[in-house]
Amino acid sequence: MSGPSKLSDQEYDELLKPLAQELSAMARWVSETDQRMIVVFEGRDTAGKGGSIEMFARLLNPRQCRVIALPSPSERERTQWYFQRYAEHLPAAGEIVLFDRSWYNRAGVERVMGFCTPDQAQDFLNAAPEFERHLVDDGIFLFKYWLCCDQAVQEERFENRLYNPMKRWKLSPIDIKARQHYDDYTEARELMLSATHTDFAPWTLVDFNDQPLGRLTLLRDLLDRVPDTELPLADIPWPKLEHPPLKERFGVLQPIAPYRAAETKESDEPDRSRGQDHRKHHDDRVK
Repeated sequence: MSGPSKLSDQEYDELLKPLAQELSAMARWVSETDQRMIVVFEGRDTAGKGGSIEMFARLLNPRQCRVIALPSPSERERTQWYFQRYAEHLPAAGEIVLFDRSWYNRAGVERVMGFCTPDQAQDFLNAAPEFERHLVDDGIFLFKYWLCCDQAVQEERFENRLYNPMKRWKLSPIDIKARQHYDDYTEARELMLSATHTDFAPWTLVDFNDQPLGRLTLLRDLLDRVPDTELPLADIPWPKLEHPPLKERFGVLQPIAPYRAAETKESDEPDRSRGQDHRKHHDDRVK
C-alpha cells in the first residue's frame, strides 16, 4: 500500500474478504451466462490504478480476466481509426477485460502533453459516446472509473517511487512533466466528463487519497452495479481416493534445499563472507 490509510492491513483484509467472495461469484456469473464486461481505469498518475487492477486480477481466473495496458501507438497504428487498436481487445463471451488506461488517453495525457492536436482531442470527445453506445447496445457491461487524488498526495507518491528501488520503474519522463500540469489535467478531465458522461456509459469518480479505502469503495460500487449474480454451485462428484495418499517420489532430480527463513544472524555471517569472497574473485577476474 502506498501512503497512510485510515485502515490497518488487518482491517483492510477483513473488509476485502466478503467483497472478494462477491467478486468471485460475479465472475462465475459472467462466465456461466456468457456475459462480457469491460472495466476502464483512468485517473491521476499515482492515484492507484495499478493496485486496483491487481486487486481484481489477483482474485479472478486469469483465463477469464485480461488486463490491457497498451504502449504508445506504433507508426502504423497512428494511421488507423483511433479506436481500432482498443477494439481488438474487447471481451468475448464469458470474459472480463480491465483497461489500465484506455481510449481515454486521447482526452487526458495526449491532450495535456500535446501528443494530439486540439481538433483530434475534440473529435475524440465527439466520437467516444457513439463508440460506447455500440458496445453497450451489443450487450457489453461497461464501467468507467476515474481515480482522484490531491497534488500533495501525488507528490508524496512520486517521491516514494523516486527513492524506493522497487518502485523506481514506475517513474517516466512524462511523470516529471505531468507534475507541472495538475490543473491542466483537471480541466481536461472536466471537458471529458461533460462530453462522455452518459446515461448508458456513466463515469464514476472515486477518492483515492486513501488507496486501500479507495479500492474497497470502487469494488463495492462495481458489485452494486451488476445484476444479481448469485448462481447455485454445481455438484461436482468428488470420490474418495481408493488408496492412502501418496508421497512425492524423486529419481532423476531432487528438490533444492528449502529457503533458510529461520536461520540465525550468526550462522548467516559465513555465507555473507563467502559472498564477499566471490565478489572479490569476480572483480579480480574483471580486472
